[in-house]
Amino acid sequence: MASPHAPAPTGTPLDPAQMIAEARKAFFVMFGFLCLVWATQLVNWLLDGRMAVMHGIRPHDADTLGYLLTAPFLHLNWQHLEGNSGPLFVFGFLAAYRGVRKFLGLTVLLVVTSGMAVWLFQSGDTVTVGASGVVFGYFGYVVLRGLFDRNLIDSLIGLVMGASFAYLLSTAVPGTPGVSWLAHIGGLVGGLLGAWIFRDRSPKQAAALSDGGDTLSLPGPGSGSGRKPGKKSGQIAAGPASPRADLLKELDDLGL
Repeated sequence: MASPHAPAPTGTPLDPAQMIAEARKAFFVMFGFLCLVWATQLVNWLLDGRMAVMHGIRPHDADTLGYLLTAPFLHLNWQHLEGNSGPLFVFGFLAAYRGVRKFLGLTVLLVVTSGMAVWLFQSGDTVTVGASGVVFGYFGYVVLRGLFDRNLIDSLIGLVMGASFAYLLSTAVPGTPGVSWLAHIGGLVGGLLGAWIFRDRSPKQAAALSDGGDTLSLPGPGSGSGRKPGKKSGQIAAGPASPRADLLKELDDLGL
């Protein structure tokens, strides 16, 4: 029997209480993320910025591939961090409020796409750090998510955010001094891709993908109440704790 507090299957709309609970979790996740980033910058500052230089992404250097996971937490200076903190919290919260687990998967995708864009295509002896690639990924995800989910509220949020922060795209073009436009493009592409990968399935698809259910045997066509043991019968799958399943079971027990 399903627990009354079990999470809703993918594609099932959350009720208001669940949405509030997920939004609360999203707030604390993003608050914790910002605290971690600021604490990391404090250590980097105490080390005169050497931490960012040592653990940033260097193009085509296989030894720095692991730094794809550390670069988003590092910033060159306090001004760099301050510029990223506001958009990171806003877009991160909007990306997470519908489900923190999905948000964590999205974040991993964005770290990889933004970092690999730099590692593969950046030229010159450079070191790239900062959360701006992830910010662009959250931005792309929030703008497009409502269309894939066919959710009116998320579509409106995406429209408002896209119109309000369209200026962000001006930093995702080549030629901006000191800005890794490749990280921005890689993150944005990852966010648009994530909106499709992590889209909500329709209720019909979710039902097909959900786990288990009780299988009840019913008489096949032309069978009467006195069917012989071992005679093949039709199969009807009903979900656990379903009123229909209870009714079918009672009919089967009565031989109807």
